[in-house]
Amino acid sequence: MTVAQVTSHRSPQRCTVLGIGIHDVTEDEAVQLVDRFVQEGIPRQIVTVNPEFVMLARRDDAFRQTLAQADLAVPDGVGIVWAGRILGHPFRGRVTGVELTRRLAGLAARRGYRLYLLGAAPGVAEETARRLQQECLALAIAGTYAGSPDPAEEEGIVARIRAAAPHILLVAYGAPQQDLWLRRNLSRLGVPVGIGVGGSFDYISGRVRRAPTWLRRIGLEWLYRLARQPWRWRRMLALPAFGLLVLGQALREVGRRKRRPDDAP
Repeated sequence: MTVAQVTSHRSPQRCTVLGIGIHDVTEDEAVQLVDRFVQEGIPRQIVTVNPEFVMLARRDDAFRQTLAQADLAVPDGVGIVWAGRILGHPFRGRVTGVELTRRLAGLAARRGYRLYLLGAAPGVAEETARRLQQECLALAIAGTYAGSPDPAEEEGIVARIRAAAPHILLVAYGAPQQDLWLRRNLSRLGVPVGIGVGGSFDYISGRVRRAPTWLRRIGLEWLYRLARQPWRWRRMLALPAFGLLVLGQALREVGRRKRRPDDAP
């Protein structure tokens, strides 16, 4: 079943950025879709796509297929929003892993859904759960576990999650490991919704300080992260490469439109 079939109002379009399809959904719509997914009970995978995802997918076929087969691919990252604008199909906003995690905690508290937090460094998922429960007093946490995306640990982790029986599984192993892990295991977890949330636990737990709101608003969160985590510079090289490729795609599309014959006889 497609996203269009489960959306109760506007059917989100899946716009293509450098060959990767990303749904044009707002935070509110993403939360509503998760609510519907949980009620339907069919295992669904959600991916939070940013420019690094797109660049990784260009050289990793398994990751590319995982993004293509995801039931919902949300636009995470100002670079994705910028690319949509340049390519002529602007996204109506960002849906970041951090904000989606917080919004889903609120949804779970209201609906009585249980969350399971998997991944990050030892102790981080537990602290994240504690802080989410402070924000949402009725939130039920089915379990937390750091674990590892190593296939050798999969059977034990799957058994833990099945026993906990959560409605929503948040996986923080980072891309592409978290998303590949979910693709391999979601069908046997007994969980309606699995979401890769990257570094969201680090931010929510306070382990890593997030950029000030004004910097996030003008799209310079990446610069703040680089200043505080200079070891990320190699990963950040994906951003200018992504920008150049998007501009190239935009120019090619303009060229194709110009070469297209007139409709008139």
